[in-house]
Amino acid sequence: MASIGVPGLILILTIALVIFGPKKLPEIGKAAGETLKEFKKSTRELTEESKDDKTGK
Repeated sequence: MASIGVPGLILILTIALVIFGPKKLPEIGKAAGETLKEFKKSTRELTEESKDDKTGK
C-alpha cells in the first residue's frame, strides 16, 4: 500500500483549494473525516466478527 508523503499531501490540498475554494474546504474536510471514521469503524467491526467466527464464539 503506497503512503502519501508531505509533498503529496501539500499537492492534494493545493489542488482541492483551487477546485473548491477556501469557503468549501472545511465542509469537505469534515465530510471526509466522518467518512474515514465510519470506514475504520466498519473495518474494525468486520475484523472482530471474523476473529469471533474463527474462535467459534
